[in-house]
Amino acid sequence: MNILNHFPIMSVMVLFIGAFVNALVGRKSSAARNGVTFVAITAALVMMLALIKPIMLDGEVITYWMGNWAPVEGWAFGISLEVDALSLFFALIVTVAVFASGIYSFTYMSHDDSQVNYYTLFLMLSGSVLGLVLSGDLFNIFVMVEIMTFTAVALTAFRTNYEGALEGAFKYLVVGSLGSTSLLVGIAMVYSQLHTLNLAQLSALIPQNASNPVLLAAFAFLFMGFATKAFLFPFQPLAADAHAVAPASISLMISGVLTKCGVYGIVRLVYCLYQNWDLPFVQYLVTGFGAVSMFICVTMAFNQHNFKRLLAFHSISQVGYVITVVGLGSILGISSGLYHAMNHTIFKGLLFLTAGAVQHQTGSLDLDRLGGLSKRMPRTTILFLIGAASISGLPPFNGFASKWMIYQATFQQGMSTGNPFFILVCVVALITSVLTLASFIKVSQSVFFGQLPEEYKDVKEVPVAMRVPMWILAALCVVTGVFPNLVEKFLLLPATNAVYSASAYIDHAMGADYAAAHGVFSNGILGIPASNCWQPATWLMLLFCVTCAVAIVALLGSPNDSKKLAISACDEDAEALDAKYESFFSGEEAVYSQVGGSDLFWGFKHNWRKYFSFMHDWHSGIVNDYTLYGAVAIAFVLLACVILL
Repeated sequence: MNILNHFPIMSVMVLFIGAFVNALVGRKSSAARNGVTFVAITAALVMMLALIKPIMLDGEVITYWMGNWAPVEGWAFGISLEVDALSLFFALIVTVAVFASGIYSFTYMSHDDSQVNYYTLFLMLSGSVLGLVLSGDLFNIFVMVEIMTFTAVALTAFRTNYEGALEGAFKYLVVGSLGSTSLLVGIAMVYSQLHTLNLAQLSALIPQNASNPVLLAAFAFLFMGFATKAFLFPFQPLAADAHAVAPASISLMISGVLTKCGVYGIVRLVYCLYQNWDLPFVQYLVTGFGAVSMFICVTMAFNQHNFKRLLAFHSISQVGYVITVVGLGSILGISSGLYHAMNHTIFKGLLFLTAGAVQHQTGSLDLDRLGGLSKRMPRTTILFLIGAASISGLPPFNGFASKWMIYQATFQQGMSTGNPFFILVCVVALITSVLTLASFIKVSQSVFFGQLPEEYKDVKEVPVAMRVPMWILAALCVVTGVFPNLVEKFLLLPATNAVYSASAYIDHAMGADYAAAHGVFSNGILGIPASNCWQPATWLMLLFCVTCAVAIVALLGSPNDSKKLAISACDEDAEALDAKYESFFSGEEAVYSQVGGSDLFWGFKHNWRKYFSFMHDWHSGIVNDYTLYGAVAIAFVLLACVILL
């Protein structure tokens, strides 16, 4: 057998074995601990890179049966790993993020206690997420989800001296378990009807039983289980609580890796297992969840005073972009979703690492206390600006290319179907981009520009070892944005083709013609519609659309005269104007005036105060409320699937 066929299982096992070895030798030697971690994460990355040629370029599919338990008489009884271009696409995302996070951790975590526990949990988390995207068995996916959830909870609470660390981990544990339970119930329902959990075999059997009410209920449970892991609405408060208190290296993992496991699960569920992406209800369901998550989370980011908590809400907003276009069911939709999923891991990983660098050097993430750090941390500032420009969709960075494809995909879906719902989604995506840019202008001013507080006058740049993974991610932000055609050719086209090639996935695991015998026919795609993101007309259209989006945002707010805007921040009885709202046009006073993070775009927040007041009350911070929201969402989707599918 070709040695490459063993790489999927070897890449997963090297991470789990590394965790075991670290637990044995890590307490005795920090060099041994770091060495084992470095070897494990590097080996996993190298093995995934080695699979690009046979899988991405040559179109092969690797199936590895554990214990050599191949199918018998058309039934799969053993656990398998099955790697097609879609699995490898997400595996590359996982291993690149794991590598960057691990290298960053060596310096970032060097002053923490119990580092052996950190690296043991870190490698277990890495192995579980890689095992999830490479698994060919539904129950094995659940096992990996459980390992992923509990190690993420432990790492969220790792710095127990941080305010809110234990609380955030507890919320993650309780509500995350709700998602895991939903997955388990869905898996049990599927098994009760079809008596197999192999993904390939299920992909052949489920479409034949599409009207089975038990399988329809299973779809609802599975969808909501994966939605929980992607932190989609109404589960987004969990991500904010976890990101804010976890070490920055783990925030990268939660944002860049764990959310992608949820995305991967939804793609497999809709396009491979149930193959119901062309049903209007499924399109409304998936796209609706994505669009709501996209908009709500970007608005919640405006009200944050914690650097990482703000990034957390933006993270789920960007995942909302991905889910929105995945739900369209079109070739351009799925390819743009995959593109943005990859880009999100890159630029959001970079942003979380820069936030960790600021915290590492200043000891604070408070946007109202920070400021002027560009004078003391110029290299970190440049790296942050690259990540901020990327997530805001500014050229020539990767966020611009993938977001333009998203706008194009939603607009084309609306025009081709004549459905105003998808046009509305396109408008929401544009408004979200405008708000994202505004939010990062706020963060840039609050953290890196303006007046340097006296307490941070001696702050120094972070060590080179922490900047190396940030430079790697920054370089990827540029390369994947400037050369979208290469990304399309070597990554997006093979992965998108795999999404629409359920028969190839089935036949490789179950034997030739198994898919055809069960009525599954799919030939893949020939190409991805051109996005034309670098055409001059595109730039003019984008400028026009953004201008319209800004106008819509402004008109949706409540009009107020300037005097009321100023007085509302002061004592209304005294009717005294706060000096910070006066305009400076010249003189020394303007040079030294400092606008705090809470003041920038204050007028916008005031105009939208009723909405923000409602969302403030809705995000109560009480775990019982979050559990109730999740249970209601699951019940709603379950009822809708059984009635409407």
